[in-house]
Amino acid sequence: MRVALFITCVNDTLFPGTGRAVVTLLRRLGCEVDFPQAQTCCGQMHVNTGYPQEGTRLARHFTDVFAGYDAVVAPSGSCAAMVREQYPRLARAADAAAGRPASAASAAPPVSAVSSAEAGTAGTAGTVRGGGGRTAGRTAAPSFAEEVAALVPKVHDLSEFLVDVLGVTDVGASFPHRVTYHPTCHSLRGLRLGDRPTRLLEQVRGLELVPLPGAEECCGFGGTFAVKNPAVSAAMCADKAHNVMATGAEVLCAADNSCLMHVGGALGRQRAGIRVMHLAEILAATSEPTAGGRTAGGRTGEG
Repeated sequence: MRVALFITCVNDTLFPGTGRAVVTLLRRLGCEVDFPQAQTCCGQMHVNTGYPQEGTRLARHFTDVFAGYDAVVAPSGSCAAMVREQYPRLARAADAAAGRPASAASAAPPVSAVSSAEAGTAGTAGTVRGGGGRTAGRTAAPSFAEEVAALVPKVHDLSEFLVDVLGVTDVGASFPHRVTYHPTCHSLRGLRLGDRPTRLLEQVRGLELVPLPGAEECCGFGGTFAVKNPAVSAAMCADKAHNVMATGAEVLCAADNSCLMHVGGALGRQRAGIRVMHLAEILAATSEPTAGGRTAGGRTGEG
């Protein structure tokens, strides 16, 4: 299976180890992993702050870059949700503005409706351009909405790709630590990942998974929300950090590094000694801690 890594801005800029962990994990499971160099921001922050035209331009670029792959995997529930939830709406609006009629094909089915077999073979037919590229050989150029509808079912958060597409929960990981998991808002409410991440963590050798009180409560990050509403954001984060410390966990895990960065800052200021780690980093781990006593990829919650 030919898989494209959609790294996302936060990971590419601040947490490249997460991207490396995804590649290590997927290659271990037999996937051919590409990193399209032309990828850029998905446009989430533009759309969320009232700049849909700029976001639409980035959505067009994303659609062009990632077309032709069997699957697109992102270590971010937030950015995966942007593509799945917002791109169809942006594309329909762009087509309407250009005078292109809507078609039934532009109504993308929910990803949950695509079987593992369908997801594993989608996009393999036809001629592709470059590192991914659009499918060639069609007599009529597809509308933007049609292109998005073809791509959206192939875009996955890491955990749903592993569980739903590859059909695995035991990925051969070993991580002998006490871990608690925070389900971030976009992964919980947008992508509806449910128990997929915890099912994966439960199969990691040596890992003790402890429940997080108030797990479904927002950590207060919310992207620009934390900037526009700093007092509310800090209060929400303080509650989340308090609950994390109450678990006695060594590691806080989540599927979004932006939220981990936010909560990790609060834990660090309180000298909690709790590491924050992306799900991918734990699932990619197969060895004991390094000579310095830390598991590779971990970040301490120290400010």
